Amino acid sequence: MTRALYHGSHDLLFTAHVMHAAGQEVALDATALYPEAGGQAADTGTLRWTGADGEPRAATVTHSRQEKATGLIWHALTGDVHPVGMPVKGEVDAARRWRHSQRHSAEHLLAQAFVRVNPAFTVDAVNMTGPECTLDLRGDPAELHVRAAETLLRETLGRTDLTLETPVVPDHDLPRYPLRRAPKVSGNVRLVIFRDGQGEPFDVSACGGTHVPRASMAAPVVILRTERVRGGVTRVTFMAGEEAGAHLSGVYAGARRLAAGFSVPVERLPERVEALTAERAALAAQVDALHAAHARTLRDAAPTEVHGPVTLRPVTLRLVTLPDPAGLLPALTDLTTGEVVVAVTDAGRVGIGSAHPDLNAAGVLRAALTASGGKGGGRPDLAQGSTPDVAAFTRAVRGALLTTA
Repeated sequence: MTRALYHGSHDLLFTAHVMHAAGQEVALDATALYPEAGGQAADTGTLRWTGADGEPRAATVTHSRQEKATGLIWHALTGDVHPVGMPVKGEVDAARRWRHSQRHSAEHLLAQAFVRVNPAFTVDAVNMTGPECTLDLRGDPAELHVRAAETLLRETLGRTDLTLETPVVPDHDLPRYPLRRAPKVSGNVRLVIFRDGQGEPFDVSACGGTHVPRASMAAPVVILRTERVRGGVTRVTFMAGEEAGAHLSGVYAGARRLAAGFSVPVERLPERVEALTAERAALAAQVDALHAAHARTLRDAAPTEVHGPVTLRPVTLRLVTLPDPAGLLPALTDLTTGEVVVAVTDAGRVGIGSAHPDLNAAGVLRAALTASGGKGGGRPDLAQGSTPDVAAFTRAVRGALLTTA
């Protein structure tokens, strides 16, 4: 199996031998490149060696994975493949490792913050493979719990120096430790403990991932949003460390630009947006009222047609063409008793309103849409739909009125 060197935070340079090669993958006897596992993405880096001709060779490591059956860690390469048995020097991408360590430590710390808000909030799954990390929680946390956990963690990281300890203990000693969740492994178990200066642990978890040496190095930890993903599970999306800092800086820069455009300071931006939203709603209501009035004016100005037979009573029909689909509903409602209105638009939206006791608007609409290749439906007094052929629709409506009995 491959000897893991990645648990030391500063083990970014290493020497190893290639044990196996398959295609563009090699398995090493030791590596500091973390393989993807536990919700944490794999490290990337570089392997270097001297070729048989004495010239330097190099390959980029794009991914690492551990083979469970053998314990071998395989590295996917681009470029040359190192020959089996020869020594190789490896280097981990330090910036990527640091981001991953910040994410993973933040996940532990945030999960513990939720437990301290309410012990019912237990972790179901985690993912830290991208800048936006996720923590799936059971216990149905509400928004007030989410904000309480975020505040608790912010205050803890700002006021308390939590340092990392990673002891490896036999599983029979685990009851001595206040584990946040039961470990999924047995035998010798690696623990990740963030402990304060008085020796009190803030969080204790069984974990094989990489972490920052001090919890404050994972700050800030920012919750972006929450959503229900399945029965009983709430997904908390968060960012941490340098990635969270860059995100917040970008958000604030955008807020400054927006506030400048509105000629208000950033702190008054919500107030300005609320005022503009209310103004927009009022204008939208006015526009809707104008659409309705215009549509009814066009309807009332349309010439009437008399069709029959419909039982023993003829149909008084108004056919109106509207410039905007927004006027469709107003044109089809508030009709005079016995009146039928057919409204169409150039966009293909159509409808029928019936105040005639013997004419079913939905039935006529469906027949006309079938004839014109459209779709729709409705009630006996009001039906709407759409068609690619408005002219065929209106012809079909007239034909249906002539044959309806």
